[in-house]
Amino acid sequence: MARTPDADRFSTATRLRLLGEQTAARVYRSQNRRQARRSRLTGRAAFLALVVCSMVVALAYPMRQYVSQRAEIAEQERLMDEARTSVEQLKDEKARLKDDMYVRRLAREHLHYVMPGETGYTMIEPNAAEQQHEEGGAADRPWYSNVWNGVDNADGPGAG
Repeated sequence: MARTPDADRFSTATRLRLLGEQTAARVYRSQNRRQARRSRLTGRAAFLALVVCSMVVALAYPMRQYVSQRAEIAEQERLMDEARTSVEQLKDEKARLKDDMYVRRLAREHLHYVMPGETGYTMIEPNAAEQQHEEGGAADRPWYSNVWNGVDNADGPGAG
């Protein structure tokens, strides 16, 4: 059987086409393997990560300032509430001091005032003199302190 030149050409062309397809398939497979092995960090992803990191660094200090200022504002608001409460208490006290009976009661309690015709008594604690004597004698103090205490005690209850 004799081959015609057209048959050889056709078969060579067919072979070349098949060879090209096989080669293309190998190249395609190798590219797929390379892409599978290549890390997923592309240039765009690296740039995006760099931008995000720089934004975090750039915003860290202002955020810290914001948080500290918010804490300071909360502290000042707390102090303002305390001051308001104190002002309200002082206003109440001022209103009570306008009442004569309240003022008389305070004078009796704190200043030991008595009304005309009443007899006032002052109770002295019996251990007070012993405690004063034990706290320190005349020898433990300088001479001028002893002289001054003598002048102060000259008009006291035990004098004369």
